[in-house]
Amino acid sequence: MLKPTFTAPDLTTFTGLDGLGLRAVGQSLTPDRAIISCTVTEPDDWCHRCGCPGIPRDTLVRRLAHQPLGWRPTTLHVRVRRYRCTECGHVWRQDMSTAAEPRAKLSRTGLRWALEGIVCQHLTVARVAESLAVSWDTANTAVIAEGRRVLIAKPDRFDGVQVIGVDEHVWRHTRKGDKYVTVIIDLTPARDKTGTARLLDMVEGRSKAVFTAWLQARPQAWRDNVEVVAMDGFTGFKTAAETELPDAIEVMDPFHVTQLSGDALDRTRQRIQQETTGHRGRSGDPLYGIRRTLHTGDNLLTDKQRTRLMVAFTDERHAEVEATWCVYQEVIAAYRHPDPAEGKRIMTRLIANISKGVPKALREVITLGRTLKRRAGDILAYFDHPGTSNGPTEAINGRLEHLRGSALGFRNLANYVARSLLEAGGFRPQLHPEIG
Repeated sequence: MLKPTFTAPDLTTFTGLDGLGLRAVGQSLTPDRAIISCTVTEPDDWCHRCGCPGIPRDTLVRRLAHQPLGWRPTTLHVRVRRYRCTECGHVWRQDMSTAAEPRAKLSRTGLRWALEGIVCQHLTVARVAESLAVSWDTANTAVIAEGRRVLIAKPDRFDGVQVIGVDEHVWRHTRKGDKYVTVIIDLTPARDKTGTARLLDMVEGRSKAVFTAWLQARPQAWRDNVEVVAMDGFTGFKTAAETELPDAIEVMDPFHVTQLSGDALDRTRQRIQQETTGHRGRSGDPLYGIRRTLHTGDNLLTDKQRTRLMVAFTDERHAEVEATWCVYQEVIAAYRHPDPAEGKRIMTRLIANISKGVPKALREVITLGRTLKRRAGDILAYFDHPGTSNGPTEAINGRLEHLRGSALGFRNLANYVARSLLEAGGFRPQLHPEIG
């Protein structure tokens, strides 16, 4: 603004009190804190019981943590007048519901700021509590309660879900209790390229029964609307999806298929390493030196890497490693092919080739072939629904790992689920004007 129009200072508007039904009447500023003295604008001097007029009795001060001004903790000292009815003697105080919930320690504006800080800015609860000059428990309780009320508990949160992803997640690394939870992700925005995947829910445990119970808790219309379920190789999730979502298509995502192939390659390399040298890989061993290069796609190999592979494969004792490496490269080639139909043909041919007639020496390839044949329908379904994978699910798992690290771990699963939903549920508080 090149030519601003200046008016007299308005502390009420500047601090956002006009939307709370308050009026600023004074201030006290120190380097580490701001205190705003204010009054309630509406007199509220009619008896709430009989409707007769009341007379002022006394005044009390209610303290509320407010949105920080320049990261300086700001506290509202609200002077609340109490009245006594001239007829029935009933005593009441001015209505402050516009400014804060009953018995709350945060103003509605301060609560909105805290929730936006947690959801949008990914602040820790400790940082929010410090900025509001309240205890950690006060900030955490207020944020989670408000988040549940206006975000997590919204009835339309599950609307429009057509593609879901399911995976397990380790929420704590202790021996006490179940450390696993099942996470359910909405992959519809990622498939339709309308946004990012979002966390739908998190349930304690990892089993067929857990996922089945969660699906059964959803309305039948919602289940009928689900078209695709992306998952890893765990058969419990597949069985639950087949039972509760009979019309949905199960897709085993590329990440886990490639991981299975990579694991077979690693086990082959380790076995041949022991058979040829009598010890685990060491610096200078040919197979140990190419352990990472083996997992690089053939079209991404540099000349130096390709030369190292060829040198290792010239040793006849490493023939089994080379054969398994070729299988791994075929899996990568199928998923990286720009034409899904051709990728499907490559994968179909590969599954047929390693499902039977494989030399007994390639024991890891035989095991891989059995697994791929058993899940062939789920694996090939990916090529009919390109873009549907558990990749976004793994990305959200990474965000939850970061959340747990920022909080230095969680002990309460209910708090962890609520914080995870606020962190990765795709919420944007600024789009919800009812917050605060």
